[in-house]
Amino acid sequence: MTARSSNVPVLNVLLVDDEANIRKTLSVFLESHDHRVTAVGSFRDAVAQASVRSFDVALVDLRLGADDGLDLIPVLLASTPWLKIIVITAYASIETAVEAMRRGASDYIAKPFTPDQLQIAIERAARVHFLEQRVVNLQEELKRSRPDFILSSNSPAMHRAISLAQEVAASDATILLRGESGTGKTELARQIHRWSHRADKPLGIVSCPTLPAELLESELFGHLKGSFTGAVRDNPGRIAACEGGTLLLDEIGDLPLSLQPKLLRFVQDREYERMGDTRTRQADLRVIAATNTDLEAAVKAKHFREDLFYRLNVIQIEIPPLRERIEDVVPLAEALLVFFGRKNHRRFMGFTSEALEMLRHYEWPGNVRELRNIIERAAILCRGDTIGAECLTDRIAVSPKAPNVGDMVTLSLIEEEHIRRVLAGSKSLLEAAQVLGIDQATLWRRRKQYGI
Repeated sequence: MTARSSNVPVLNVLLVDDEANIRKTLSVFLESHDHRVTAVGSFRDAVAQASVRSFDVALVDLRLGADDGLDLIPVLLASTPWLKIIVITAYASIETAVEAMRRGASDYIAKPFTPDQLQIAIERAARVHFLEQRVVNLQEELKRSRPDFILSSNSPAMHRAISLAQEVAASDATILLRGESGTGKTELARQIHRWSHRADKPLGIVSCPTLPAELLESELFGHLKGSFTGAVRDNPGRIAACEGGTLLLDEIGDLPLSLQPKLLRFVQDREYERMGDTRTRQADLRVIAATNTDLEAAVKAKHFREDLFYRLNVIQIEIPPLRERIEDVVPLAEALLVFFGRKNHRRFMGFTSEALEMLRHYEWPGNVRELRNIIERAAILCRGDTIGAECLTDRIAVSPKAPNVGDMVTLSLIEEEHIRRVLAGSKSLLEAAQVLGIDQATLWRRRKQYGI
């Protein structure tokens, strides 16, 4: 048998055939090409396997004892919409081929077939599956419209963080990224995924503070139709959607306490249930968590489970705030100016010396996110080809001293400083939102606006 093509990723394959000899022969062939095979001999066993784990490709025989393999196709797709189904049959006909495609099969091969024919079908299915995942990932990237994370740094602390991330990327160890809001935790998580052996699989990002507990549980674990008000259709959930890839739990410190036991079980055993479903499902993915909160303090205050903290804190990577790596401000600003210049169809010569001094001496409470926003604004509003002090926001032109009520400053600066102080003195986003008299979604938008 030929070795597996290096262009074909390792696939999770469900093999459904009622003949034991065929199951054994095909399993040996597929496993010799490094694919992971689950072989079953009946309609019922196929449904049972698909209900507890996700597959990339399914090989389905048309005749499964008294059952029809055609009826299995929509059932499998309902559980895993991205599954590629290859129908295999000794009773090939144009009618059954057309009906198989109509029900959602991606390919159809007649028995007896050669190993090369099967390999071609598998490679074709893998290629389509990979391209679909790439399209989804690229669409997500375009939605975010953000520049690539800059990996070079003149800061020893940042260099250590990047080096550690590169070192552990090849493993499947759970990683906890820590750092203030806006330091680049999400971007570093993206890089870890790209460096890993899971790079050709999806990266799923779940922001813990943005949804109420019930909706967050549905987003993460999925739900069955009718499991709660508004659940009008099945949702496989983000865990299933990034099978084989990486799951980033952003701002994990704000995860509702009611969801923490379920997440603990998933991190420990990679097992979970969808809302409204009693069947236990399994997942193969890498978990990265990110937080800007003091989790040790949250554990002491009983806002975060100690056992979950230890499960997440296998490899800890600390990202320093921008004010502690001021030597990186100018290189970052210059790279961002090039990025936003291209995005806005403009070409800039750089910054004036006065503008550079302002960038160097600002405290950057919003870190890299704040720098990004300021450079984007300058790239849009500056009329010349050089960014001068007049193109930069007033926020970095004034003294870094925090504004007070009654100072001759804009209302937005007072609001920003008030939100910063309340956040600093609150144990959670929920508590901060309650003090401010706004909901968590509004607070999340304000934090994003101000780069907090």
